[in-house]
Amino acid sequence: MCGRTCLTLDPKELEGCCKYRKTEQSKPKQPRYRNEFNCGKKYQPSFNVAPTDVTPVLVSAAHFDESADPVDRMLVPMMWGMVPRWHKGDYRKHGLTTNNCRLEGLAFSKLYGPPLAAGQRCVIVCEGFYEWQTVKPLKASERPAFFVHMPQEEKVKMEDKSTWNLDSDGQLRLLFIAGLFDVWNDENGDKLYSYTVITFETEGQFSDVHHRSPAILETDEQIADWLNFKRVPANKALNLLQPSRSLKWYRVSNIVNNSRNKSDQCNKPLPVGKMNPGIKSPVIPKSKLMQSWLIVKKRKKSESDESNLVETDVKMDPDSQPAEKKPKPEPDVT
Repeated sequence: MCGRTCLTLDPKELEGCCKYRKTEQSKPKQPRYRNEFNCGKKYQPSFNVAPTDVTPVLVSAAHFDESADPVDRMLVPMMWGMVPRWHKGDYRKHGLTTNNCRLEGLAFSKLYGPPLAAGQRCVIVCEGFYEWQTVKPLKASERPAFFVHMPQEEKVKMEDKSTWNLDSDGQLRLLFIAGLFDVWNDENGDKLYSYTVITFETEGQFSDVHHRSPAILETDEQIADWLNFKRVPANKALNLLQPSRSLKWYRVSNIVNNSRNKSDQCNKPLPVGKMNPGIKSPVIPKSKLMQSWLIVKKRKKSESDESNLVETDVKMDPDSQPAEKKPKPEPDVT
């Protein structure tokens, strides 16, 4: 799944980093940044982007101009967390968890099927995303956090913007994620653009971190096909989405758990052997008798926890993650 991202570039920098070619022979072209009202919500560069935040996404220019070439791209700020077009009232109170959508059964979903059929495909742009290791039965506050990004040139450090040469094409390799967007209108007719991240079962080494991962588009050809809804139909577009084999990741501090923490420390590599803030180190008693008693007690507790986990596993949200407040499970809208 995907619960946090990192995007610290301003609109002009993003335009330069998202250059594309309409044909193999054509010169690189920058997508135009189109600022939308979005009910007063605006894009703010952040080291810790969370659901309900607004970030720029790539879309085909044909969505905003019927006469435009569908190959042309635009950067449009949209809110993370799709608001259903049929929702009435406050857009923040539709009661659904729409940050991520599963690829499996996507085309038949009452919520995501219509935007897919309408060609409302987008590409979420970010420097990387955060993921928590959930394949091991740890407490939510103790799950290690990782920053996931695309491979970079040797001199480029994701945590150090001074190593990014944005004036050089290809110097910084951004991460592009396939998504869907929809348009919601309030009672005054004002529009809110919002998106959801497509996820699927993880394959390869990243499966040691989490069993699901976002659908990464690794080549410009994949991006072009995903965005061009007039040339590539929905069924073929979905077949483009394959597990990434190129992802890199490193351990970061669990300060990223709290979405209010926007510090540049969020994506800094955690030194090997250093405990995360907020996680207390165990106190080792000096008495050997006391140590033996604690070992036995810990083993019994572990066996009890495993038994309880088996009994309650069907009630757990498989995509749950560390957060200030555990989200309510998404109602069945398929």
